[in-house]
Amino acid sequence: MGFFFGTILRSPLVSEIGMSVPASGQTEIFSTSAISHKALKGKPLFARGRWQSGCPSKLERTDARALGSAEKPAMVAAASETSWNHEAMQSRILIADDQQDVLDALRLLLKGHGYSIETVNSPADLLASVARQEFDILLIDLNYARDTTSGREGLDVLSRLKELEDSPPVVAMTGWATVGLAVEAMQYGVSDFVEKPWTNTRLLEILRKQIELGRERRESRRHAAEEAKAREEALIHQQEQEREIAEAKAIQEKLLPREIPQMPGYEIASAWQSARLVGGDYFDILPLDEKTLGLCIADVAGKGMPAALLMSNLQAAVRGLSSLSVAPHLLCSRLNSIVYRNTDSDRFITFFYAQLDGDKRHLSYVNAGHNPPFVVRSDGSHERLREGGAVLGVFASRNYDLGSAQLSPGDRVILFTDGVTEACSPAGEEFGETRLLRLLEDHRALSADELQAKILGAVAEFSGSRWQDDATLLVLAVCE
Repeated sequence: MGFFFGTILRSPLVSEIGMSVPASGQTEIFSTSAISHKALKGKPLFARGRWQSGCPSKLERTDARALGSAEKPAMVAAASETSWNHEAMQSRILIADDQQDVLDALRLLLKGHGYSIETVNSPADLLASVARQEFDILLIDLNYARDTTSGREGLDVLSRLKELEDSPPVVAMTGWATVGLAVEAMQYGVSDFVEKPWTNTRLLEILRKQIELGRERRESRRHAAEEAKAREEALIHQQEQEREIAEAKAIQEKLLPREIPQMPGYEIASAWQSARLVGGDYFDILPLDEKTLGLCIADVAGKGMPAALLMSNLQAAVRGLSSLSVAPHLLCSRLNSIVYRNTDSDRFITFFYAQLDGDKRHLSYVNAGHNPPFVVRSDGSHERLREGGAVLGVFASRNYDLGSAQLSPGDRVILFTDGVTEACSPAGEEFGETRLLRLLEDHRALSADELQAKILGAVAEFSGSRWQDDATLLVLAVCE
């Protein structure tokens, strides 16, 4: 169990062989020509002559100092060791061994190279230290008092360490390094193996290398953990957004007419297709009295939640202002002022509003920068409803012109947003107003529901059901 001490070395350098301090407390550094450990059993894994040949004799050291050619390599080595020590200053090593002389020798060696050292002499203390604080590497003996030769106690400790999250690298030391024990230790996660008695240069190189690899692995695990956490947080945020948007969509759908009011002598059908879960298109049918309906359609600039919020604001304003006593051009003027006050300069709304006198089949309207609706006559001719003025929300005050259209039995009035005409094919071609007009002319005899379904079906087929923008339709059919 003890050390045998040989010739006293006056050099400040550490010997190439394992070190210890004698019980007398003197400060000289001793070279150990031999270290006595537990009784040797089993086949050694490493050749024992290797460490002995690495220890120069006193004569060899004298001859080396006499050689002038050795000065420059010594300076390079000193610079290299200074850099090494600078790195080591940041490294903490936990050493576990039940032999105090071994712990003392390792402490003296490693502190001399700038390492911060903590020592323990039992597996239980080792596990407690690892649980209490972080280390860059563990240097542990495999044999302890309970079992001095098999290494079983050390393997038990290794199995416990392997269960720990982000445990430091382990370098195992033993005087009983059989091939089987080494393989089993590696299976438990040992990074490298050092046989007692050790060669100082080899031990220091192994520690430096394993500390560097351990830091790289910890940094990699830290980055992986941070990325996993970021992905998890992003997923949670996305799920929250999707839930909020789904709730907003449900609210927006409730703002649109659940049932389409009908009037004798007319058929009215509608369709609303959002490019996203929520959108900026709006339509409404407002019964003003038993014989008069208000019809409106709008498109808020932009998409998604901002457009949907502005659309809900518009809907509330329209329903608050619309009445028989407020003509379409006056309603649009007041609505423009409200939108201007409530929106940023880059936001605006295209808007079409009409009042239908059912008995007279007369339509009075204002078009505030919206896609002009089609009026397709029973004979195949058509007109566009263009009268009005600028879009809502750009100017603080704006007057609008009032337009009118006289309807006849068999006529079809089609209000639409640009999501219908600007739907693109896979080749990038727009559906366009020309194609829409041709469709209306060919199918003008269909009912309002049938014509609305025909239009949406044709646009969906043309675009491959890829809606780049919100699409809304309002179809009014004058019965014959």
